[in-house]
Amino acid sequence: MKFCGIKISCLNQADLFSFSNHPSILVTVNAEAIVRANNEERLRNIINNNKSSIDGQIPLWLFKLKYPDKPITKLSGSDLIYSIPEYAEKHNLRVFLLGGKYDSNIGSVSTLQKLYPTLQIDGFSPEYFPYPFPEVINSEITKRLTDFKPDILFVGFGMGKQEYWEEDNLELFKKLNIKLIIGCGGSFEFASGKIKRAPILIQNIGLEGLWRLLNEFKWFRIKRLLLSFKIFYYYFKNND
Repeated sequence: MKFCGIKISCLNQADLFSFSNHPSILVTVNAEAIVRANNEERLRNIINNNKSSIDGQIPLWLFKLKYPDKPITKLSGSDLIYSIPEYAEKHNLRVFLLGGKYDSNIGSVSTLQKLYPTLQIDGFSPEYFPYPFPEVINSEITKRLTDFKPDILFVGFGMGKQEYWEEDNLELFKKLNIKLIIGCGGSFEFASGKIKRAPILIQNIGLEGLWRLLNEFKWFRIKRLLLSFKIFYYYFKNND
């Protein structure tokens, strides 16, 4: 369905599990992603040509305003980091967490292993580099994935960077038979307990981004929050 100049294809979690022989990339589309996709052709094409879901309360409200008869669930990386491993444990699927800070990656693997004791899970946090990565980083990531052979891969490189990396590595995913790849941004920070997620009430009134800013005050978060307000411009511009 067309929404704010992009396509949204996954309305609920069940839509994620129509596995095929081709790897499925999921982009969780929040307000920042919508604004950036309207200005970055490559990101827009990745969203439109793969699976995409609504992430964030304000995009969810606007989607329901445009499509009041469509039942839709917010599917954010911060929620899927729990629900997908739960599904994976029940169906004997292997999960790999790639990216995030070193402590957050290790902490997330530990948290999920405790929650789902029979889950087959591993993770790796490569040294930080802007994208595209140097060959030494690409080689190490490839080795880790090849050794573990995950069915489901979470990628926490941040919006845009993770989607570009995913598209560039489709052949690797095919070779390893990875079924589902989910860009999850900073979800490992929450799953590891390094950063406390906003209370449900704050999430439900659309102020999760402000909560994150107040708890981790950084200039880039101010710019990201201000950028996200442009979603209203793209909503009305494309509301046809």
